[in-house]
Amino acid sequence: MMAGVKFLIPFFLAAATLGAAAATPGFAPFEDSMAQRALACTACHGREGRAGPDGFYPRLAGKPAGYLYNQLLNFRDGRRHYGLMTALLDPLSDAYLQEMAQYFAGLDLPYPPPAASKASPAQLQRGQQIAQHGDPARKIPACVQCHGQALTGVQPNTPGLLGLPRDYLNAQLGAWTTGQRRAHAPDCMAVIARQLAPEDLSAVSAWLAAQPLPDDSKPAARLAQPPQIACGSAVLPAGRQP
Repeated sequence: MMAGVKFLIPFFLAAATLGAAAATPGFAPFEDSMAQRALACTACHGREGRAGPDGFYPRLAGKPAGYLYNQLLNFRDGRRHYGLMTALLDPLSDAYLQEMAQYFAGLDLPYPPPAASKASPAQLQRGQQIAQHGDPARKIPACVQCHGQALTGVQPNTPGLLGLPRDYLNAQLGAWTTGQRRAHAPDCMAVIARQLAPEDLSAVSAWLAAQPLPDDSKPAARLAQPPQIACGSAVLPAGRQP
């Protein structure tokens, strides 16, 4: 917690400086907008929420608003664990978090090309199999069942899986496996992650991270057909998505 508070000090100092500048003749007035307030987010998540440079801070721009809102709630309310995020979000209301989610969801920005993959062809083939077809023998559904055929997400609550670094995907799947990341019951991603063997988890994250975004990278309006699983973000009611 002390590390999180220490990290926040620059944000508080910057806010105080901006406030003083706004009150000083000769300075432009402070821009009271969500874009200005969201600078605290983009310090880690990259300019305009395009993703941080280190591979661990994911893209926010263009993600479904419902998904972003649910993740903000999860960090604030303890279902996801990262001290800095909790400290930033703890004083904020549901309505404010909804406004923040809508702001980032409305940003339509191009994705960079994927980084070159170091995975073997066999590993990438196994990752593609899981992502597109699952593993029926082990009751592992395909990623496309919930995240859309293009894997760019589904409105209003399911995120895309493309355009994310392999390290981030590995970290999140690992967090689902160990319980560090949770969702309201039925917590389908936790069930799926725990069914994946470590080598399968690594394979699917490698394949996803290596895929370029399609020309239309926006989340799909709806799934082509209902997922053939009993739980998961695509079939939970609003406000109950992981």
